[in-house]
Amino acid sequence: ARVLEIAKRLSLQVARGETVEEEGCERHREPLKVFCKDDEAFICMICRESRAHRSHTMLPVQDAVQEYKGQIQAHLQVVKEDRDKLLGFREAEMRRSW
Repeated sequence: ARVLEIAKRLSLQVARGETVEEEGCERHREPLKVFCKDDEAFICMICRESRAHRSHTMLPVQDAVQEYKGQIQAHLQVVKEDRDKLLGFREAEMRRSW
């Protein structure tokens, strides 16, 4: 959920032509330029070099946004299909009960 919220915010910023670096690292006050896949968090370049993240898989922010956006859209499509099936079952059941 946290990644989704950040991805939405970043997508809006990109759509408006704003820079993503506006939101900074809480610890170092540096721009968040990297996404740590292991911790599912956006981090700054200083955090990236720390022991806590050094061995983790990293992505540039924009790549992470696109990757998660694709995953979210795929999951959303499945949910929509399930909803349509359930609405169909509901409608059929209502007709049968009438």
